[in-house]
Amino acid sequence: MTAAPRPAYKRVLLKLSGEALMGNQGYGISPETIRTIATEVAETAKLGVELAVVVGGGNIFRGLTESSKGMDRASADYVGMLATVMNAVSLQDAIERAGVTTRVQSAIPMSQLAEPYIRRRAMRHLEKGRVVIFGAGTGNPFFTTDTAAALRAMEIGAEILLKATKVDGVYDKDPRKHADARRYAQVTFTDALKQDLGVMDATAFALCRDNELPMNVFDMTKPGNIQRVVCGEDVGTRIVKDNEGSRFA
Repeated sequence: MTAAPRPAYKRVLLKLSGEALMGNQGYGISPETIRTIATEVAETAKLGVELAVVVGGGNIFRGLTESSKGMDRASADYVGMLATVMNAVSLQDAIERAGVTTRVQSAIPMSQLAEPYIRRRAMRHLEKGRVVIFGAGTGNPFFTTDTAAALRAMEIGAEILLKATKVDGVYDKDPRKHADARRYAQVTFTDALKQDLGVMDATAFALCRDNELPMNVFDMTKPGNIQRVVCGEDVGTRIVKDNEGSRFA
């Protein structure tokens, strides 16, 4: 009988983009896609890792895009925050259908849908084995959900920030434009900044660098990758502090 995989981390934060939930339909939430993601999240949580999630809202509304069309930036960002709560509640339903208890905490109070964000309560939920989904970003305009993910990860004492994307890691140049692009197995914060690799927005990246919070960027479209990363397998690209060095895959 094969032994169950063992998580390499006690507590992690997973950042999911809103676009990840829409599958191939171009807008909104794909029931099949969210069910697949929720199943992977649930199976990972069942390994015993304490798992928190920050979800974006770009599949429904992008504040920065709308502000560029003339909408007031603060107003656009608030609407974007509401979109993240819609995604969080949808993800909650799907994860619980997969057999894992969850809690949604919102940075904007909306008591009929979610708990308010309270750091100590979130940590207590994690200790009890519940998946905690953070909605509404930081609750403030002008900050992205990447920044919310970095902030929440540090607040709850996560050991690593996992960024789920549609590419298999961080490259030294755009692999869609350059056939000779090489994927990093590991890259330091300083090298990523110098080369402008675009791992996350600058504020989020600076928070992780200054607080030495490692990151792992990986392809979430490959089944089982969330569990593999949590179990310490060499998947995607790790972003680490400078003394650990950079190396290609």
